[in-house]
Amino acid sequence: MIKKSKKVIVAGLVSTLTVAYMFGSFAQAKDTAAKTYAPSTAKEKLEAYIKFTQILNVIESQYVDDINTTDLVDKALKGLMANLDSHSSFMDTKEFKDLSVQTKGEFGGLGISIGMKDGALTVIAPISDTPADKAGIKAGDIILKINDTATIGMSIDESVKLMRGKPKTSLVLTIIRKGEAKPLEVKITRDIIKIQSVYAKTIENDLLYIHVTSFDQKVVQGVKDAIKEHKNTKGIILDLRNNPGGLLDQAVGLTDLFVDEGVIVSQKGKVASENIEYRATQKGTDKDTPLVILINGGSASASEIVSGALQDLDRSVLVGEKTFGKGSVQVVMPVGADEALKLTVARYYLPSGRTIQAVGVTPDISVPLGKIDFIEDSVMLKEKDLKKHLQSELEKIEINNNTSITTKANTDNNATKTDDTIITEEQIYKDLQLKSAVDILKALIITNKGKK
Repeated sequence: MIKKSKKVIVAGLVSTLTVAYMFGSFAQAKDTAAKTYAPSTAKEKLEAYIKFTQILNVIESQYVDDINTTDLVDKALKGLMANLDSHSSFMDTKEFKDLSVQTKGEFGGLGISIGMKDGALTVIAPISDTPADKAGIKAGDIILKINDTATIGMSIDESVKLMRGKPKTSLVLTIIRKGEAKPLEVKITRDIIKIQSVYAKTIENDLLYIHVTSFDQKVVQGVKDAIKEHKNTKGIILDLRNNPGGLLDQAVGLTDLFVDEGVIVSQKGKVASENIEYRATQKGTDKDTPLVILINGGSASASEIVSGALQDLDRSVLVGEKTFGKGSVQVVMPVGADEALKLTVARYYLPSGRTIQAVGVTPDISVPLGKIDFIEDSVMLKEKDLKKHLQSELEKIEINNNTSITTKANTDNNATKTDDTIITEEQIYKDLQLKSAVDILKALIITNKGKK
């Protein structure tokens, strides 16, 4: 029996042990959406059920290997759900247990979310500070092989099983990456993944940088704590890059921290009970602090709800690249005690009425990933290079510099530790998108206009 009373709404999240397997092919999503079916009559339903039972009986009695009815039905359900759309699935006991563990922020595996995009097994995003991230896996990488097994024709579930394994064991992914002439082989050692979903750091003392890596149940409280700790901040950068999504209530709650009225997101489905609006509340809202959000192609589902809603409500400037485009609603419905269906029941719509599905969210200011190259001081023309410069003033500066050099050296020798709560200028210049966000945030602060 399906117990709908215990359903859990997910806005797209990182998967069980290894990967997220709910992100799917745009093409398949479009094809499914385009098809329309007339409701079956009672006679048609009966004939279909009879046909299904007859086929099960034939397989069970004549298939070359022995197979019991339970296994046969489970396989049929997996095939049925996979053919509805890329995000629906039947979860057996282990998969259902893994899902429960994952939403609590700790699971084992590689630390990547994957999906089918244009028929290819594609990395949606690596999770920050996980084995996949440390090994150099990037959003958009196409996985050709898992060890020696080709992924052509492989389902997401099959790839998940191959990538799962005991912690401290290794596998090799053969990937195709945009801009690389040849496939790359990346060795990754599996590990227990403990997700810290919220990282907070400061920039130049008065700017707050908050990186949300995934939407587990700790996000809203984590962001609240960061803002409370840095209550004198002049502006906030919310980094949702490579965030594959997660729990819907956390996406709504995070958005609600910055707006006090209006629809944050709505969902529409076949069943009336799935037609829901999630609205902002006034309690604890920060409407005034300038806000810039970073997004890219690895930002999916819950990340798209937050960024798209704050863009529609004119509360934030979005910087980076177009998001993934996962805008459907999955409900996890337990079947018995230890199995479940993850079923697509609705689509998300942003405050303006636009959909995310297969479209994504377009940033206000498009900035590609990259770094900023400096021109060395040695090749730049300075005042001292000009004729008739103020020689006497330069001599004074030289003397002052020489007398302070010992003190500075001693200070530098003592400063052997770096503060990981601060983003340095060097780090900013290595990230063109972040540098752009900082510049835009400073402009918003100066003009005191923001996007309110």
